[in-house]
Amino acid sequence: MDLPSFFTEVFFLKFIKFSLVGFSGVFVDFGITFVCKEYFKIQKYLANTCGFVMAATSNYIMNRIWTFHSTNPNIVLEFTRFFIIALIGLMINLLIIWAMSGKFKVNFYISKLAATLVVTLWNFLINAYYTFA
Repeated sequence: MDLPSFFTEVFFLKFIKFSLVGFSGVFVDFGITFVCKEYFKIQKYLANTCGFVMAATSNYIMNRIWTFHSTNPNIVLEFTRFFIIALIGLMINLLIIWAMSGKFKVNFYISKLAATLVVTLWNFLINAYYTFA
């Protein structure tokens, strides 16, 4: 897929699907994070990591099937690539949350929402050009 393909209708449709899958992942992510942080009193960055990992796993499954229609028989390699990208996204996510809520005292969940928006774009572009290319 070349760079001008970014602007094609098919690529845009994949981005919409990826975003919808990601939106469903937000509920998984925020739900797990909330339960871990508020009910189990797990430290906020660890709770955030738990939510992020669960969302990344469910997002892989839905993106493989629905967004990218992957038929790659090497699911382990494909999932590993997806997960490594998600882990890099997690580092970006944690850095944004740390900066916003830790340094600038923005509400944790607003910081998390901003981080999620940035990481969505990162994850889509890298997965489209690497994991599911």
